Amino acid sequence: MTAPHLDNPEVQRVLEDILEMSQRDAAVIQNAQSIVAGWAEKPSYAQMSDLCQDAALPVRPDVGRLIYMLARSLPARRIVEFGTSFGASLIYLASAVRDNGFGSVIGTEMNEHKIARAKANLARAGLEDHIRIVAGDARETLADLPAPIDLVLLDGWKELYLEVLVVLEPKLRDRSVIVADNLSMLPRSYLDHVRDPRRGYVSISLPLGDGIELSMRQLSAASSTRSSARPPQGES
Repeated sequence: MTAPHLDNPEVQRVLEDILEMSQRDAAVIQNAQSIVAGWAEKPSYAQMSDLCQDAALPVRPDVGRLIYMLARSLPARRIVEFGTSFGASLIYLASAVRDNGFGSVIGTEMNEHKIARAKANLARAGLEDHIRIVAGDARETLADLPAPIDLVLLDGWKELYLEVLVVLEPKLRDRSVIVADNLSMLPRSYLDHVRDPRRGYVSISLPLGDGIELSMRQLSAASSTRSSARPPQGES
C-alpha cells in the first residue's frame, strides 16, 4: 500500500515551515492595521494584501487533513481555493489530487510576493504540476472558470466569502462541498446564506482549527424548493 503523499517527510517539513512562519502573523497584521489607521480612506483589499504580504496565514493542520480527506473521498476533479497566501492549503489539496491520480487545483491570490512564496513551497513539496495560481481579485478571476467544481475552500478575506461563493455557485456540481475557514470571523450574511435550505445547502459548524463552516450544495434540493415556492398559474 502506497503512503499518502501528504505524509511524505519533505511535504511535512514544508507545512511545518509555513506553520512556524505564521507565528509572526499577529505582529504583521497589527502593523498593517496601525499603518492604515492614519489613512483618509479605507484601504482596498489589494492594499491590505500588500501590507500583509509577510503573513503566512495557513490553515491549521486538522483543517488541512480534513480538506485532503474530502478531496480524496468525493473524489474531487476540480478544486478552487480562495486565498492562497504561502500555499499551505494548496499543499493539502494538491496532495489529494496527486493521490487520486486525476484532477486539478486552482488557487487565487492578490499579492505577487505571496504567489512566489506559494509556488516555491509547492515546488519543494513536489506538487507544482497539480496546481494553478491565478493572480488578482477572485471575484473577477474566477468568473470565467469552467464547470463543474467539486470542492471549494474559502480562506481569504472573510468579507468576500459570500461574493466569491456567489460567483462560483453556477459552476458547483450537485453535492459539491464548501469549506469556509475561521468560523468566528465569518460575516452573518455568509452563514445565513449557506444555512438556508431554500438555497440548497446543508451546513454544519465544526470545531477544527479556528472553526469551520462545512456546507454541501444539493442542486436538486434547491430546484425542488424553488419550484414548490412558485404559485400555481393564475395565482399571485
